[in-house]
Amino acid sequence: MLHTINKSPFQNSALENCLRLAREGDVILLLEDGVYACVTGTIKSSLIEQAVRRHAVYAIEADLKARGLDNLVKEVRVASYGDFVDLVEKHPVHAWL
Repeated sequence: MLHTINKSPFQNSALENCLRLAREGDVILLLEDGVYACVTGTIKSSLIEQAVRRHAVYAIEADLKARGLDNLVKEVRVASYGDFVDLVEKHPVHAWL
């Protein structure tokens, strides 16, 4: 399963809900304001630090650049839109709102 999170973890509980229900080996993709979750040193970054132990976690590169974010949790994989398409082709998708 590919779980997509596009809301800021500081304004929405989608990330916490996703992590509570995602199964071992599921993939998590942060996009739009969801990329704020993977910035190190925030109160929410610990959620991602724990998530990367059980899941592949990706963040869309264009969304990171648009927000000026570059200090990411080490294990987060930066993905292009092409990578996003590849993930969608390989997995059923659940969009968390």
